Amino acid sequence: MSTSVFLIVLFAAALHATWNALVKIGLDRFRTMLMLTVSQGVMGLVMIVAFPLPAAAAWPYLIATGLVHTAYKLFLAAAYEHGDLSRVYPIARGAAPMMVAVAGLAFLADPVTALQYGGIFLIGLGIMMMARGIWTGGEARKLLPLALASASCTATYSILDGVGARLSLTTSGFTGWMFFLDGVFFCTYAVITKGQVSFKAPAKAWATGTLAGALSLGSYWIVIWAMTQAPIQLVTALRETSVLFATLIGVIWLRERADRSKLVAAGLIITGLIAMRL
Repeated sequence: MSTSVFLIVLFAAALHATWNALVKIGLDRFRTMLMLTVSQGVMGLVMIVAFPLPAAAAWPYLIATGLVHTAYKLFLAAAYEHGDLSRVYPIARGAAPMMVAVAGLAFLADPVTALQYGGIFLIGLGIMMMARGIWTGGEARKLLPLALASASCTATYSILDGVGARLSLTTSGFTGWMFFLDGVFFCTYAVITKGQVSFKAPAKAWATGTLAGALSLGSYWIVIWAMTQAPIQLVTALRETSVLFATLIGVIWLRERADRSKLVAAGLIITGLIAMRL
């Protein structure tokens, strides 16, 4: 992975943590996620018009990833109903890079060294350590399976998007269709389960959701491009360092709890980053 790709993905990680914070502070997590998804769907539609159509080989991946992205958002919104940003986010993101690393050994041909795999492990371990204390921190235990389900969705769509974008021959076209399909699937779920009333919200709430949607789309657009330039396993692990930014936001902005274990976890993540760059 080149230095430029490395730094650009770190920037995407910061954007990702920011939109998660916006969802967490929303009064209704599901509705905020719905607004985010609607805005992304509209932005995706604009991208569909502006960029080339993905190659035929990419379409099975597009359909599959649209469904998985919808499942990811549903699990994440539900997890945020039961725990802090600085607790849910590390669990939801921490397991994903290790899942992708294991799957990559079997399904991906990307060249990754033993040292880089060690870096991925350290990053994943550090991120998971951020969630230490879940049973004593006051959060509901229901958040754990929801956050882990979100992590499995993240691992799945990371592989689908990395392979699909390469097959599509147009990163931007693939990204536009992915977000548009995700919007269609998520809105369909919202109408079926909660009715059209779920789309009714104050203008300020729509503004927050739209901002979160723009940050999310921009962040993942960068990541999809990066996965066409570097090994999917490395990009996924690097993206999940967004937990460092999320923890800072949670502690400083949202006034969530901070403890020594989070500092140790941050050290592991930074060590993992260094290993990935050696």
